[in-house]
Amino acid sequence: MASAQKTDNAPAERKANPFKSFITGGFGGICNVLSGHPLDTIKVRLQTMPRPAPGEKPLYSGTLDCATKTIRNEGVRGLYKGMSAPLTGVAPIFAMCFAGYALGKRLQQRGEDSKLTYPQIFVAGSFSGLFSTFIMAPGERIKVLLQTQGIGPGGEKKYTGMIDCAGKLYKEGGLRSVFKGSCATMLRDIPANGLYFLSYEIFTDEYKRRFNRPNVDLIAAIVAGGLAGIFYWIGGMPADVLKSRLQSAPEGQFDGVRAVFKDLMKNDGISVLYRGFTPVILRAFPANAATFFGIELANAIFRQVAPNF
Repeated sequence: MASAQKTDNAPAERKANPFKSFITGGFGGICNVLSGHPLDTIKVRLQTMPRPAPGEKPLYSGTLDCATKTIRNEGVRGLYKGMSAPLTGVAPIFAMCFAGYALGKRLQQRGEDSKLTYPQIFVAGSFSGLFSTFIMAPGERIKVLLQTQGIGPGGEKKYTGMIDCAGKLYKEGGLRSVFKGSCATMLRDIPANGLYFLSYEIFTDEYKRRFNRPNVDLIAAIVAGGLAGIFYWIGGMPADVLKSRLQSAPEGQFDGVRAVFKDLMKNDGISVLYRGFTPVILRAFPANAATFFGIELANAIFRQVAPNF
């Protein structure tokens, strides 16, 4: 793989600042959730819908059918179920993710103006997935339960909201229940975050090279961020399906992500690992474009009020 070496036209790259990345990443994360949550709800419902009996039709035939039935039965608000959990946690989640990426870069940089190779960028991105899992996993657990409760005829609505869900999980199984699916979240985010940041850096480097620009313009950053989001889900989708299944399953049904994988392979086949891929891809570009719009906007503010930060 080619390396992202410094060229004569490129300015010296300042050493990564984890604290600045923490702030800008948090702002970008809020933009991500606000723009992408309805399609995330559809994705989770497709991933976790009950397995139909022989001769019975599945609960949802696809993305459009899931959206239509959700709106018909629950109104537009049904598409925003569970948004309180990621919206509350998204600032620290994305903040930790981008701070972890900056820290991963900083640990590999030998000087203030050193530029990393693409394999080093992948390692730094993967490090960010490890960094953010401990905050992301409980929020994902709560989000999935809120998004999937009450589905189907006679479906029980067990939780009234994020706080109620967290409290009941802790009461039923302690922190172990709240953090259920942490390994699956890590299994998704370590490689997927590596692809995410690597693809973003490749796209932006190519833009600067082709147009002889020292920095990336806002529109180019937004497009690169949207494309990076697609690459994230190409790499992370199978583990995300396992995570959603594990986190939405009743207590005791699966003893871990390996048991979920065996059950899915036995009863549904390998194609189930990409169930919900259509809403994911439809969501990935605009949501991640919004993320980098928020990040670049925050960076622009920093350049104005604290240029040396």
